Amino acid sequence: MAHPPLAVEHETSTAEGGCATRLSPPTIRSDYWILAALLSLAGAAALWFFYRRNEILLSGDAVAHINIARRVFDSRTPGPSQLGTVWLPLPHLLTIPFIIIPRMWQSGIGGSLVSVISYVVAGLGLFRMLARWSRLAAWMGTLIFAANPNVLYVQATALNEPLYVACFIWSTVFFVEAWRSLRHGEVTASAWLEKGAMALMAAIFTRYDGWFLACLCWMAITPGAVQAMRSMPDVDSAALRKSVSKAILLTALGPTLWLAYNFGQKGNALDFANGPYSAKAIAQRTTDEGAPPYPGERHAFTAGVYFAKAGQLNIGESGAAKLLFFIAALVSLVVAVQGNWLPIVLLWSPLLFYAFSIAYGSVPIFLPVWWPFSYYNVRYGLELLPAIAAVAGLSTVVLSKLSRSRRALFLIPGMVSVLAISSYIATWRAIPICLREVRTNGYPRLQLDRSAAKLLAALPKQSTILAYTGAHSGAFEMAGVPLRRTINEGTFVVWDGALNSPAKAADYIVAWDGDPVAFAVSAHPQDLTALANIQVEGQPRAVLYKSKR
Repeated sequence: MAHPPLAVEHETSTAEGGCATRLSPPTIRSDYWILAALLSLAGAAALWFFYRRNEILLSGDAVAHINIARRVFDSRTPGPSQLGTVWLPLPHLLTIPFIIIPRMWQSGIGGSLVSVISYVVAGLGLFRMLARWSRLAAWMGTLIFAANPNVLYVQATALNEPLYVACFIWSTVFFVEAWRSLRHGEVTASAWLEKGAMALMAAIFTRYDGWFLACLCWMAITPGAVQAMRSMPDVDSAALRKSVSKAILLTALGPTLWLAYNFGQKGNALDFANGPYSAKAIAQRTTDEGAPPYPGERHAFTAGVYFAKAGQLNIGESGAAKLLFFIAALVSLVVAVQGNWLPIVLLWSPLLFYAFSIAYGSVPIFLPVWWPFSYYNVRYGLELLPAIAAVAGLSTVVLSKLSRSRRALFLIPGMVSVLAISSYIATWRAIPICLREVRTNGYPRLQLDRSAAKLLAALPKQSTILAYTGAHSGAFEMAGVPLRRTINEGTFVVWDGALNSPAKAADYIVAWDGDPVAFAVSAHPQDLTALANIQVEGQPRAVLYKSKR
């Protein structure tokens, strides 16, 4: 990510929805340093708080991200192939340096550090975006984002949402700056586009949401770039054309590399979309025959409503949160009508992406307040937090300007602050919904992993273990068993051979009911002795076998 500028000239025209404000370079510089310190302190404090409560490894996805990163260098077959073909690689690559030390791996803190850093970078990006309007809007919007209880929890885990949000915000910053420069015929647009392409590249390698964002950014900026080229002198036009071409090629390189990687690993460039571990395949395996469709399946409008509700629930569940969400939506329309439509479109773009992903991409979201009254992927709604926080900050400028009253300069910021504070207090009292989700779905799995970890830790140090680690890699992590001692689904040819003869492949075998190892043991039980059974309500039974090899 690019470092925030040390100075910003805030002289925007009325047509752009701004207000005539000028902040001195020393003031802006000090604001960034103060904000960076506050964000770092808040992120570290939240990490320590949730770590002490043993809650940073409640999410199965967070545990999986940590162990995918670990097996790149700790495996019987280490290397890039261990990154897999479904989850995008950047979060795992960034995590590797932080989990080389075994204690950082076992505790989960190493995986959380990338998220904490991303949280700080995201906050600085939001401030940078809003500072063009006013200092007050920048501080309010950023603090509403940074103090959100759900984002404070998620940034304490190894989930990839914090990193994506940081990439998303900075991509928006750079493309909005390029858009403004193009409208004024400024040659600085080239530099902004190149930075935007780099931010998009990071987003593309973090979540598939970034692929949609990249398409949207270039669709929005291209008409302005073409018009600017026509109106510029030949020299400047040629330079801009070259920069645009380079930036587009850089953006396109991301998906191209991932398709090539999938093809090289699996012989199928779309393995991430239609392979055995894709969202579509998982949905088919886990959906009972004759089950009703999930909310929004093949219905984009309903899907969009569910995602918007998830965004509001991540702000809070109280009346104050609903009102804050409504104000953000209303002010977004006002800002867009005033001519500043691009930042609004980009910030709210996750709503469109998830409407189609839920409807047609087998990516359901379950909410505790709507049918089926459960928790699943509620945290995805956090991607609307930058839009809500940014526009809530902008409301202090936009609504005050519309009212044309001096009293509004004080009342509106105060009202927005009260709504945010009361919403967040209510959220802490009710427990943040992202934390409730992982508690509901994660505690039984965590209990099973801990029980299995005790057995694994007691095994001979040089023994080999055959196990499917996809759902329960946390057991090996907690036990401190190096992944190079395991034969798992990531060891490819070795794995296939081991399933055909489990007793000859490893000293010990761990089988969870319904996983490939359990089927292999059932088909080839020869020379295997069951040593222990672990059963936790709501979780598949785990059986530890010893081979007679």
